[in-house]
Amino acid sequence: MLPCSMQTLFDDTARANIVARLGALRPDSPRGWGKMDPAQALAHCAAALEAATGDRPARHKFIGRILGPFFRASLLGPKPFGRDAPTDPSLVVADPRDFARERTRLVALIGRFADAGPGAASGRVHAFLGPLSGDEWGRIMHKHLDHHLTQFGVT
Repeated sequence: MLPCSMQTLFDDTARANIVARLGALRPDSPRGWGKMDPAQALAHCAAALEAATGDRPARHKFIGRILGPFFRASLLGPKPFGRDAPTDPSLVVADPRDFARERTRLVALIGRFADAGPGAASGRVHAFLGPLSGDEWGRIMHKHLDHHLTQFGVT
């Protein structure tokens, strides 16, 4: 099996593992780093995934045009995201959220993204990295979800 960070949401087994881990997340799961509580992290992950589904189109930000090429390999590669990695301000969730509703929404988005396949995500814009292939979207979204589940000790 591939390292978790090289898996993709387009793989049935990898996706099922992420969904099972989301099922193990609790509203009071203690965070290992960051500021978001579990409900906010779920909403944050859903917002990020909406860029890949096309529900929340992103535009390639200037800073990403400049720095993105230097970070592309590490963000898409096998190394997990670092703790307290910077977050696109448009994806920061600071207001209270309903945990059950956010989890249901995220699981549905994961299913819709996976069911549409890599072709549907191909060419969609990541705010920092720019246009990604469908395979890249599948890997980076899996890596992002893994990062936040690990943040709350759900491994």
